[in-house]
Amino acid sequence: MVAVSFGCGHGAEQGAAGVVALGRACPLCMLIHETHRSRSELLRKVAPPHRAALARETRIGAEYEWRCGRGHDRYRATVREVLTGTACAKCRANAAGPAAAREAGVPFMNPALRTRTSQTEQRLKALLGERIRLNHRVNSIHIARTFYGRDEVWPDVIVPQLRIAVEYDDPGRSRRAHLGLKEASDLDKDDALREVGWEVIRIRAGGLESLGANSIVCDQLTPLVVHEVVAAMRRIRGDAAVDAIMLAQAAPAGATTMSPEHISSA
Repeated sequence: MVAVSFGCGHGAEQGAAGVVALGRACPLCMLIHETHRSRSELLRKVAPPHRAALARETRIGAEYEWRCGRGHDRYRATVREVLTGTACAKCRANAAGPAAAREAGVPFMNPALRTRTSQTEQRLKALLGERIRLNHRVNSIHIARTFYGRDEVWPDVIVPQLRIAVEYDDPGRSRRAHLGLKEASDLDKDDALREVGWEVIRIRAGGLESLGANSIVCDQLTPLVVHEVVAAMRRIRGDAAVDAIMLAQAAPAGATTMSPEHISSA
């Protein structure tokens, strides 16, 4: 087996005899970056005896013993499985059990939730809040399966009255966000919400392609784009349901929307 050192600093010792040096990051660091996770997050999850090995790990198929965040038995899984959503067996069983089925689709406030909110996502909430009544007491939705090890998801904007979630996607500074595995994760999240009666409207900005009939493709977030989000809500749930949560100064049903070429189709 050829020993390899990577530009991220992981792998074999650079400069050692017989070591092949590569300038790029190792496969594990690349997957961590693509899934917007961190190696420190993995180190907190792995069983303590394996931390030193995981700190040096480069392979995404390497298997370790992990600790369940909910105190269940330790379980074995590959690094790739942990990064892309696998939970312990008991968490997966609980997510498919009768109690979880009763809660599936219910929005709620998770006070312990810590997610990064971009300035654009904050602006999206502000612009939508000028048009419809938003419920600021919910930040999570129960689902009927596990997603990144949890039986809940955390959309950018939740509209419980319509059972619609709104997500904002752009490629970010790296120009790689919401592509590859992250795009697959976004689709998985949308499917999990549809399974429990919700619909997802995705704003796909900065050159990202449509992910389906409820995608709105644009260059950047503008008031006109948000107006089209409301129009999509009308298309999904009907005028009467949307009118019931419209603010007085917002545009009524039948107002002008963006031209068809700005709206993606399935």
